[in-house]
Amino acid sequence: MFKDPDIGKPARQLRKERQKRLNDARDVKVPDRVPVSCPIGYFAAKYAGIPNSAAYYDFDAWYDANARTLKDFRPDTFGATAFTSGKAMEILNPRAHRWPGFNADPNVGHQWVEYESLKADEYDLYMQDATDYLIRHHIAFLSDNLKGLGKLPQLCALGQGPVPEQMLAAAFGRPEVAKSIKILLKAGREFRKAERQQAKLRKLVESYGYFNTIRAAALPPYDIISHSLRGMNGTMYDMFRQPDKLLELCEFILKKTLETIQLTPDENGRINVFMTNTRGSDDFISTPQFDKFYWPTFKKLVVELCRRGATPNIFFEGNFDSRIEYLLEFPRGQFIARFDTSDIFRAKKILKGHCCIEGNVPPSLLQMGTKEEVIAYCKKLIDVVGKDGGYILSPRSSVETVKPENLKAMIDFTKEYGVYK
Repeated sequence: MFKDPDIGKPARQLRKERQKRLNDARDVKVPDRVPVSCPIGYFAAKYAGIPNSAAYYDFDAWYDANARTLKDFRPDTFGATAFTSGKAMEILNPRAHRWPGFNADPNVGHQWVEYESLKADEYDLYMQDATDYLIRHHIAFLSDNLKGLGKLPQLCALGQGPVPEQMLAAAFGRPEVAKSIKILLKAGREFRKAERQQAKLRKLVESYGYFNTIRAAALPPYDIISHSLRGMNGTMYDMFRQPDKLLELCEFILKKTLETIQLTPDENGRINVFMTNTRGSDDFISTPQFDKFYWPTFKKLVVELCRRGATPNIFFEGNFDSRIEYLLEFPRGQFIARFDTSDIFRAKKILKGHCCIEGNVPPSLLQMGTKEEVIAYCKKLIDVVGKDGGYILSPRSSVETVKPENLKAMIDFTKEYGVYK
């Protein structure tokens, strides 16, 4: 019977041990043992027998579910889903967001729906004034309740007249604008109410020796365009119909990202930046297209973040098998590559000593397999990918529907077997 060495230790001691273990792995060193990271997310609801919608509508139930999960599951990172005010979200009613208990089943996770908010002929409009575009066009498009924002004057025009405050006040007095502002204030009050609950949940997680390792986020420019502006369809059309404009927008977003990102160190002075690489996978884009539209600005972003002292934590969603060698162009020992369905054993051969590797226990195995099968897979990961350090064991993606006994087997076995001699 495995006896978890973390049980009974003070939170401060656990925090210190976990920080060192994770930092050693991230720096491609050999820690005391293989760290095990887990995005617990909505799993807490399954484990407690409550719907996922509690994360939006029933704080007490959500708090108790996380307390129970924290007590019984102790990975090196916990990855709790924060409490969000479902009432505030309903007031805004964003068309691109689906969440459990409102416009999605109470027992599923939240979902994002792509929309083509930036039209094919609006590239210049966006690049002339991105802030103005996001407020008067993008947000107004994504929520019918906020479409009145589209009636605001162009923001840069306010500074061109002698009485900008009068122009703004006159705009706010328009019924459509006033209605949207009223909705924002109403939703904002609900979000503020939830801040106290969020702080209480955060304090609970910290009491078990956990800490926030990620304080900034950035996306590859192509992903921002494909996810949030043009949508996948629009972006794919543009690769053929107006490739130069697409490349220009990628460079523009890269510049804006680097100008605005706040790189805040944690208590140890470390700057961890969360990133995902989605549309750059083999599943979405060919290698010639990747070379032309995706890689140049993605590489510039990662290299510059590293130059500024940050550690990009990059989740390579989907299959990145044909492009793993590209990662050798990133600064050695300064980034983390978390793999989803890519061949992580091949990745180890290519990237050994170059970067920390994280992943990739299949959620399907955790959901449908036996404990013995889970342990066997984790053993192979530890033996092969974990050899010589620089490795963090984690699931490929969400664990919200997995068997509790399998998730616990993954965590406990890694703690027991993954000790470096």
